[in-house]
Amino acid sequence: MKPKMQSDDDVCLCFHVSQRKLVNFMKREEPEVPSKLSECLGAGTGCQWCVPYLESMWTQWKDGVEPGLESSPEDYARERRDFHKSGKRAGSDQ
Repeated sequence: MKPKMQSDDDVCLCFHVSQRKLVNFMKREEPEVPSKLSECLGAGTGCQWCVPYLESMWTQWKDGVEPGLESSPEDYARERRDFHKSGKRAGSDQ
């Protein structure tokens, strides 16, 4: 079993925004919608790969669960590389 992402692992790889930064941002700012997480160092505003993961973390937080991602850092980075190679972007039907 591969280890899941840890607090200091980056969720937004474009801007190096870690799980810890995002969780602390949510606790401090109490964002009403997941898109407000972009105010945390620009998370999700680069390639947009992490947007579904940010939304998942926000939902966990709203549900009273400590937010986190189950992927290993290696799998997460590999899936992002595949996303970039595909040429698709969030909300795209390409």
